[in-house]
Amino acid sequence: MSQPLWTIEAFAEAAGGSVKGEANAEISGISIDSRTLETGDAFVCIKGDRMDGHDFVEAALAAGAAVAVVAEDRLADLPADGRYVVVDDPLEALRRIGIAARARTNARIVAVTGSVGKTGTKEALRLALGQSGKVHASVASFNNHWGVPLTLARMPEDTEFGVFEIGMNHAGEITPLVKMVRPHVAVITTVQPVHLEFFESVEKIAQAKAEIFEGLEPDGVAILNKDNRQFDLLKFLAVTAGVPRIHTFGEDPSADSHIQRVASYPAGSSVDAVVLGQEITYKIGAAGKHHVKNSLAVLTAVCDLGADLAKAGLALDTMRAPKGRGEVNRLPLPGGELFLIDESYNANPASMKAALAVLGESPVARPGRRIAVIGDMLELGADADRLHAELKQPITDSGIDAVYCAGPHMHALWEQLPQKLRFHYGESAKDLEETLLNDVRPGDVVMIKGSLGSRMGPLVEALKKEYPPAEDTAAA
Repeated sequence: MSQPLWTIEAFAEAAGGSVKGEANAEISGISIDSRTLETGDAFVCIKGDRMDGHDFVEAALAAGAAVAVVAEDRLADLPADGRYVVVDDPLEALRRIGIAARARTNARIVAVTGSVGKTGTKEALRLALGQSGKVHASVASFNNHWGVPLTLARMPEDTEFGVFEIGMNHAGEITPLVKMVRPHVAVITTVQPVHLEFFESVEKIAQAKAEIFEGLEPDGVAILNKDNRQFDLLKFLAVTAGVPRIHTFGEDPSADSHIQRVASYPAGSSVDAVVLGQEITYKIGAAGKHHVKNSLAVLTAVCDLGADLAKAGLALDTMRAPKGRGEVNRLPLPGGELFLIDESYNANPASMKAALAVLGESPVARPGRRIAVIGDMLELGADADRLHAELKQPITDSGIDAVYCAGPHMHALWEQLPQKLRFHYGESAKDLEETLLNDVRPGDVVMIKGSLGSRMGPLVEALKKEYPPAEDTAAA
């Protein structure tokens, strides 16, 4: 019989609360969403910007919640016959539970931050470490003030490797999160000009990312991208924070882990590399040079955590880019098919350039074309139009045949593009839909990307609805 995630006694003690009603003796999971709650979960009533979990307590209990974690000042509004752990503040209680979960485990922990590549690196670590022991990793992009404590609180006591993603868009956000996680290894994938609306320079972004060093365990390791322009600053900040060991990765041959040779193909890459002095050949089941480089950070972390490097290398061949973050679908058209690269989840200058490079590396069967369908990158502040216009060079360098642009900032790029590449511009993503659906033809490779707020995702769904994906969906 499997061990419960928490007993009600340990859970209530960790939360700093008291039990009221006939609560279940065992808790099998933790949820903050009554719609996805499973029987036996503890339901934590977090109050967000738009919704308050207390309004869904009755639904959660009816769905089989073991207990609901509720604020004492809301108790009078809730069903009198409910089962509760009563606390001062449910979000603070969740943080306390997360800290208790971290304290009770002997797991080796890795935390990942960076301007781009956090989620892909986190997923690659989950796969790579899973060959050496029981892994617990955050789902989706649970990397903020509630996602990190929720992931910690869900970590079983017998976890052997924990993988956490830590995000931020303001200074000071990483410090409290990493002090909860207390990683043995901290990875910074890269520092790029993102969230410039909230930062006066890329150096300030680097300083905010370097907050990850503040929670590193005393014998911890920082893994840094030697090719990144902010490397010297990050290394200085790591040393200043008292980090005892720094390992580097990148294309630079002097990096501790570096690439020797890469062969790319439609669904991924084959890599020869040196990882902390060990030669290794492996395949990555996701396309793009950024995945190759970040795989070096992954394999370096595997070694630093004491896991098996060879098994980790084999596992990376099973890596697949998730929906919205590079997933590839084959869509049948009359007379052939097109490949759809779904990058619609988010965008910033660095990730946009990486996605354009992946499109440029994609083989096309002529008369098929490489088509970029791109929407506004948000949170770039006063430099937004300039940063959009600067995409002209990576577009022309990648051999892209057609560009569709959506959004007011993308108009700055539209005006810079050669006439032969300008296929359609719209003020919003919706304005591109009809033209795009009518224009695509067999052999095309279509990449769709933009910030979440630019609403590029519905264009992906419109193409998939018009041309339902083949059963053997490819992922890259």
